[in-house]
Amino acid sequence: MKKFISLFLVFSLVMLSANLYAKKRGATLIVTKLDGQLIKGELITVKPNSLLLLDTEGKDVSIDIADIKVIRIVKKSKFWTGAGYGFLIGAVIVTMAALESVGPSDYSIGPRTEVEAVVGGVIGGGLLGGIIGGVFGLASKGEKTIQIEGRHPSSVEFILKKLRKKARIRDYK
Repeated sequence: MKKFISLFLVFSLVMLSANLYAKKRGATLIVTKLDGQLIKGELITVKPNSLLLLDTEGKDVSIDIADIKVIRIVKKSKFWTGAGYGFLIGAVIVTMAALESVGPSDYSIGPRTEVEAVVGGVIGGGLLGGIIGGVFGLASKGEKTIQIEGRHPSSVEFILKKLRKKARIRDYK
């Protein structure tokens, strides 16, 4: 029993720390200019009067703030993240509940050994939790649209301040 818990804890630490080593990327933006041109790319930095994007062809594109009509922030699907967390949570909860009911029983269902409880909890609870977590992850996807045209300069400055947090290089000087 102690081996299963320690193995589960080691596995959890390894899986959850994987994101710590990932290189930070900027948000994906779709910028609509006043002339109707669409530019899609990764936000590299927010300059005082412009946005610097890395477009889909790998070129740096500087867009003047005065030429922007609308900015859309594209958010990635969180299906796999939600499914992973749901799998872990479901597996732990069902395994712990199954371990409480281990033992000989008059009924034909239910775990009789600790191994059956762990395997059943990981398979049953993990799959159910993974499905539920994946559905919640899909529901969290969406785009945010920010209207720039016609806004007061102080309002635009506030928007740029928020966009800086989503850039690859946050504090460009």
